Amino acid sequence: MSEDGSKKRVASTAWWLKWEQQLSEYINTWERCQKANRKHGKNYGLLQHIEEPKQPMETINIDWVTGNVQEEEKNSILA
Repeated sequence: MSEDGSKKRVASTAWWLKWEQQLSEYINTWERCQKANRKHGKNYGLLQHIEEPKQPMETINIDWVTGNVQEEEKNSILA
């Protein structure tokens, strides 16, 4: 259930001073809620396609490639 859904459910049955703030803090610190919530943003893993920049320096990407070079001290590539 989302934070908004939880607030609607509590609001239909109870009220106390600063209940919305306390409920938000509880939800944001409860381990089960943190594990159940989807992560926002780009997917992890392989590089994602980026749109063609419209002006210079608009988009910059850095990617680390590791595990490919089999030398002791040189085991990563900054691409």
